[in-house]
Amino acid sequence: MAFENFIYALGNELWSKWVLIALLGTGIIVLFATSGIQKYLGLALKKTFKSYFKGTKAEKDQKEVAGNISLVKALFTALSSSIGVGNVVGVGTAIAMGGPGAVLWMWISGLLGMGLKYAEVVLSLVYRQQDENGIYRGGPMYVYKNGLHAKWAGYIFAIIISVVSLISLNMVQIGSAASSLKTAFNIPPIVTGIIATIIVALVILGGLDRLSKAAYASVSVMTTFFVAGGLIVLILNITKIPGAIALIFKSGLTGQAAVGGFAGSTIMAATRYGVARGLLANEAGCGSAPMAHSTAKAKHPCEQGLYGISEVFIVSYIVCTFTALVILVTGVWKTGEDGVTLVVHAFSKNLGFVGEAIVAITIASFAVKTIFGGSWYGQTGMAYVAGTKGILPYKIVSLILCFIGSLLGSDFLFALTDTANGFAVLVNLVSVLLLIKVVRAQTKEYFSREDAKIV
Repeated sequence: MAFENFIYALGNELWSKWVLIALLGTGIIVLFATSGIQKYLGLALKKTFKSYFKGTKAEKDQKEVAGNISLVKALFTALSSSIGVGNVVGVGTAIAMGGPGAVLWMWISGLLGMGLKYAEVVLSLVYRQQDENGIYRGGPMYVYKNGLHAKWAGYIFAIIISVVSLISLNMVQIGSAASSLKTAFNIPPIVTGIIATIIVALVILGGLDRLSKAAYASVSVMTTFFVAGGLIVLILNITKIPGAIALIFKSGLTGQAAVGGFAGSTIMAATRYGVARGLLANEAGCGSAPMAHSTAKAKHPCEQGLYGISEVFIVSYIVCTFTALVILVTGVWKTGEDGVTLVVHAFSKNLGFVGEAIVAITIASFAVKTIFGGSWYGQTGMAYVAGTKGILPYKIVSLILCFIGSLLGSDFLFALTDTANGFAVLVNLVSVLLLIKVVRAQTKEYFSREDAKIV
């Protein structure tokens, strides 16, 4: 109990000011340093969807480019971790604790997050390196090592991200999935744990190629499935959507009075939970997703940086927004429920058992595929600390914790996640700030090329 209280207190301290200041402040600095890289969102989305629909042809075009997998597969590997329980349960928790206004701060977090993710990806591509097996590895640890000549700082981040991947991108995910399936179908958590662990083992033990293919397929299918379910609910409540959007802005800028068990009554609560859960959803500033992007066959670091912008947009402005609007238009946010229960009630209010099934299946599938991407981050951290010989032991530990996570509640794990993510953000953003000139120079050079804006 004492340890749990300490974690809760530490997480609250980090996110009450320090991480918020670091995220928002660095996001603003990147915004000016890149002359508003967010203005290229349209270009980024065009490149992303063109690569997606070209499929194998796009991979052939990139055959001679340095890297391991295609640009879009690297993106989907990153999306496999960023589109997860945070987009469903995390949004419900943000609204329950911070009120409807938390959604506004999730959007603001996403806007600045596009720039942050872009900068992180660019630096990771600039300073990536191949391991002894020919795999390109990047991320903040290699930025520290090769860009700032501070290998020791890289060790700190590598250890933190390994913990984040085991807790936030593993145990939290599977714990929420088990809870959801228990509620909807009365499936014992131990059954969920066994099945999920077997699926995860089949994927992560197969290496980067199998992991990227599994991420590519699962993100495509399950994101479409969830958004389609949310769209049905929104159509049934279409007249309430303008009011819900107005409530988001009003609550985010003026605060919201408590209703029932609803706790978020201040602008600070909306900001704190909106930004925190926004980060959990899009991972901007955390330094994790660039490890997946670093494997891409990119001709220029900024080319893959644009895919990072697409990643944040898809997560924050499509998946999270659908979840938030479903919760608000159905009115269940006033019940005082939290997390999984809130989202389940939102979908089931109009769709009944079908709605419960949509949420349960979505959370379960999101959780499993998040573990795919999260595993790659942990493997990269361990490869930095112990070389490639540390990867197999890490995989085994992650599989054990995957099973254990299915048997645990998610509240404490979410608090632990906030704390671990907070430290990851602070360490990562120091490297971004110290090398912001490199990001600016790379951006200026790339967009001065004639072919930069060709889709």
